[in-house]
Amino acid sequence: MVKKGKIVAGCLAPHPPHLVYAENPEQNEPTAECGWETLRWGYERLRKSLAKKDYDVLIVHSPHWRTQMGTHFLGVEKFKSLSVDPIFPNLFRYHYDLTVDVPLAEAIHDEAKSLGLVTEMMRNSDYRVDYGTIVSCHMTNPDWDKPIVGISSNGGARYFNMDVMQATMMKLGQATKKAVEASGKRAVLLSSNSLSHRHFVVESPVVEDMSLEHINNHNQYLWDMRIIDLFRTGKCQEVMDIMSDFTEQATAETDGGSLSWMLSALGIPDYPATLHGYGTVIGTGNAVMEWDPVSRGANA
Repeated sequence: MVKKGKIVAGCLAPHPPHLVYAENPEQNEPTAECGWETLRWGYERLRKSLAKKDYDVLIVHSPHWRTQMGTHFLGVEKFKSLSVDPIFPNLFRYHYDLTVDVPLAEAIHDEAKSLGLVTEMMRNSDYRVDYGTIVSCHMTNPDWDKPIVGISSNGGARYFNMDVMQATMMKLGQATKKAVEASGKRAVLLSSNSLSHRHFVVESPVVEDMSLEHINNHNQYLWDMRIIDLFRTGKCQEVMDIMSDFTEQATAETDGGSLSWMLSALGIPDYPATLHGYGTVIGTGNAVMEWDPVSRGANA
């Protein structure tokens, strides 16, 4: 009898390439002097927390793998190539070498399909893995000693509306939970997205000059603080209820569905999340947060 699997953590794991750039890992060609320490230290705290958990796989949903029809899953065991950020090629030229848990990806695919979602396995071994997936996985587990499951986002929020996207992501979250439990594996979920997401339009001469880094506007900051407060007080259903307003008014990256997917897979938590760090990157608001369904927020 296969032991029942479980989701041992859900994480809001934003993916600004600047964070990898500032870390200066050997995989990334450009080098930095410093930068974005509050977020990088937040990720350090997340890594220390996850190190105390026994988990087998990272499941990451990325806004930057945007598929036009339905939800796709990485379906090749090994990917090794160079990922260059199209907006910041001066910061992110990352040589990745990663392993995919294909059986688990296929299981989530099949469960999602059974719920009526349009799904596809991505079998192209030459596919260039998107930087959102890479950054979130690297910052969460820079040793890359765990396999991943990569899930695409789709344009439901833009093609239809946020209600359609929410309904789709609720089903995808349910499928993810069911497949993980049937697999016998212990999984960490990564919602790879920022909160408010209005960028600066001009890059500073020294990119890591933190004297020039701040939130794009006060309205975004107020929204970020509202969402974080709701998470820290265990009111995730309220976040789901106001997701459309938040996404529109803060130009939030939640339009890709990553956050809705993760909250759904966790059963819409009614317990507090741990805030490991908040900071801005080129004007966008980013929070590193963790939900612990095992101890139900006992470490918050």
